Amino acid sequence: MKTRKSNDLLFEQVARVGKAVASPKRLELLDLLSQGEKTVETLASDSAIDVKLASAHLKVLKEARLVEARREGRFIIYRLSGSDIVSLWLNLRSVAEKHLAELRVALDLMSSAPERLTAESRASLLEKARQGEVIVIDVRPEVEYLAGHLPYARSMPLSEIERRLAELPADKEIVAYCRGPFCLMSEEAVGLLREKGFRARKITDGVPEWAAEGLPIEA
Repeated sequence: MKTRKSNDLLFEQVARVGKAVASPKRLELLDLLSQGEKTVETLASDSAIDVKLASAHLKVLKEARLVEARREGRFIIYRLSGSDIVSLWLNLRSVAEKHLAELRVALDLMSSAPERLTAESRASLLEKARQGEVIVIDVRPEVEYLAGHLPYARSMPLSEIERRLAELPADKEIVAYCRGPFCLMSEEAVGLLREKGFRARKITDGVPEWAAEGLPIEA
């Protein structure tokens, strides 16, 4: 009986994490926080929910020790409690994509075929960017770029691209990335650039995916 109670307690504690991530919106919040720390207001805006609901979801994540919070003036700022939380999210997403045909179909429908990088193609892209053969642009908000970005990438938030086209060379390929495979900002950026006559493509990698492969991140 004592062993049974001990086992139940162990599984119950692990289940706390499972319960915390058993919500599409809380998974989205973890995805957003994998880009860097954010205020409750920013998280609410980026996930298209109100601040009260965002706070409730964040409370659940905090109780499961998946996120931490600090106060800065009148703002409460959240961050992931460790890099292993990024790994948890990436592994969960990878398992879902491998086993759920519905997810694969949804990914195919939400955007044109992006380039899914292998270890070899990541190394090749890194070298081409270093040599200046391609221009890598980070189309996330600048605050996320400052928190961490791919080597040699330029910060060019989606909202600024159209007025900053003169900064991009017309004779080189532009490679855009954003927050990862669930993010559409790079898709919009590529569409805009192609309309303006640029050679452009997107990659599915974001900073978390790049870091998970042991590749360098600049900040």
